[in-house]
Amino acid sequence: MSTDSTSQGIESTLHENRVFQPPKAGEVGASRWLVESFAEYKSMYDQSIADPESFWATAAEELHWFKKWDGVLEWNAPDAKWFGGGTTNVCYNCVDRQVESGHGDDVAIIWEGEPVDGSGAPVDVRRITYKELQTEVSKLANVLKSKGIGKGDVVTIYMGMVPELAVAMLACARIGAPHSVIFGGFSAQAITDRVQDASSKMIITCDGSWRRGKVVPLKDNVDEAISIMKDSGNQPVEHVLCYGRCHNDIKWGELDRCWNEEMEKASADCPCEQLDSEDMLFLLYTSGSTGKPKGIVHTNGGYMVYTYLTSKYTFNLIPDEKQVYWCTADCGWITGHSYIVYGILPNRVPTVMYEGGPDYPSGARFWQMVDRHKVTQFYTAPTAIRAFMKWGDEHPASCKLDSLQVLGTVGEPINPEAWMWYRNHIGRGVCPIVDTYWQTETGGHVITPLPGATPTTPGSCTHPAFGIDAAVVNTDGEEQPANTGGLMVIRKPWPGMLRGVHGDRQRFIDTYWSTVKINGQPVYTAGDGARRDEHGNFWIMGRIDDVINVSGHRMGTMEVESALVSHESVVEAAVVGMPHEIKGTGIAAFVTPAPGFEASDELIAALREHVGNEIGAIAKPDMIRFTAALPKTRSGKIMRRLLRSIAAGEHEITQDITTLEDFSVVAKLAEKDES
Repeated sequence: MSTDSTSQGIESTLHENRVFQPPKAGEVGASRWLVESFAEYKSMYDQSIADPESFWATAAEELHWFKKWDGVLEWNAPDAKWFGGGTTNVCYNCVDRQVESGHGDDVAIIWEGEPVDGSGAPVDVRRITYKELQTEVSKLANVLKSKGIGKGDVVTIYMGMVPELAVAMLACARIGAPHSVIFGGFSAQAITDRVQDASSKMIITCDGSWRRGKVVPLKDNVDEAISIMKDSGNQPVEHVLCYGRCHNDIKWGELDRCWNEEMEKASADCPCEQLDSEDMLFLLYTSGSTGKPKGIVHTNGGYMVYTYLTSKYTFNLIPDEKQVYWCTADCGWITGHSYIVYGILPNRVPTVMYEGGPDYPSGARFWQMVDRHKVTQFYTAPTAIRAFMKWGDEHPASCKLDSLQVLGTVGEPINPEAWMWYRNHIGRGVCPIVDTYWQTETGGHVITPLPGATPTTPGSCTHPAFGIDAAVVNTDGEEQPANTGGLMVIRKPWPGMLRGVHGDRQRFIDTYWSTVKINGQPVYTAGDGARRDEHGNFWIMGRIDDVINVSGHRMGTMEVESALVSHESVVEAAVVGMPHEIKGTGIAAFVTPAPGFEASDELIAALREHVGNEIGAIAKPDMIRFTAALPKTRSGKIMRRLLRSIAAGEHEITQDITTLEDFSVVAKLAEKDES
């Protein structure tokens, strides 16, 4: 077991030694890899660090600019300006550029709705070309303008995963109106908080959305939010535009307008606004430790270039190669913004959108969709992969999955066991896995393998993306030795970086730029613990507030979770700290048993012993509690702060749980006596 005697080091005690070399392109059915070797990656990466302005100028020149930039970068930490003086339009680069280059008949979006017929076939499938997308986006942009929406006016979008959600985002981008997309599962109070913070003049919504065979009443939630805002005396919304998806009963109020009727009247002629590179493209709210959501600001030029380039290289996107790309995220999250819409459309590879649940009507739904649409790149979250494992191997085994070329994971570190299952059962034992590390704040991937170039190890996100000067340091800014944990920082600016927290400059500085300084200059602190191994691979050890200090040893919860999940009886685990009389902090584990295993004292003893063997006696959980499900946010992240309260025996929940997906999980956990 490695040991670090400093108070700033996070001990790394779990070692994974399996290494998988990237396959040859032909082994997965690809024509070629854009980056064909680690040496080629290293050469490109070194150039991107040594001369970032030249590197990013070359990348930006692959896209359309109305006016070329005066300079690539102005940097006065923590403030960056990329492509200053340049004017562009993200919607133009996603849509119009493809139409004007003769590819208007190419498919831009493949959409599948959730409902199925008696044979299990989807009722709703749409294939939307770039020309059709241009028409719809232009019409909606004119609808927005007819309601007084213009450059700088924030539009809130609260919709299900229908193509009209992408249309709404692109229409806002077309006219320079920043959008704030809210995940369709959020409550009226969550809508209220975000609309008021952004001072949104308009909400675009749906009557409802399908989720596991039921209609989610989106419009009702908007109505309730409007009512809450009126009662509070702070109601900035002037118009609500409602798209008819499910045709469930809704109420029409004085602010409401019908999408379908407004679109029928609208002209399809709406030229793109020429926007400054640093004009705001969107706001996206992310959870804060205080409970008050932070409105992360992203701008046009830098974000556009960064998501375009990371999409291209991470997923090996090549137009005209019959590729079909599918990211299973929702556009309410940054993953949907960057890697369903804004990064994929400029690469001219069809992007798949799916409306509903991954297990409706059965656990084979995703794999049937992969076969149906001949998906070549598949991007999902570890929490989904663990669910697939729990549902059984027979579901992927019932499908061919032979179109797949690249697999990706996103959202949290992936346990090695889940990584191996993904490779073997979905990737046919050959598809490379790109384990992508990034955040809402980074705009795009910051550490990731490249599928044809990077040797991969289960659980490691491997090496930095182009232009990312990442390091693991202590709080004095000193780089940590190999296999010693510390803080993940990025030492130089990159185009996709956030430009601020909406309306709260001090929070922007305090959250991201005040923890670490190097040579007197603040550097971006991600809030994650990490280590680099002797091969230079990065390993994410979890959020800094997920580090447990056990008898003076600082341990990342991720490693204990990985040890638990590597046992055959465990499909998912969450580990948090709990008060302990002797150690100060003990280890509490919440475990979901695999099918065929039941909670028992014998299983608790076996799991404690297993963790001891995998990591060391100090990592043995002091408490193991079995649960059918873990409390998660609607983006699939485990709510560890909530579990800490439960482990501490607190009977009243004080955290913000508006993003909790299933409230019954908390009630069941809180009822149980400690094991």
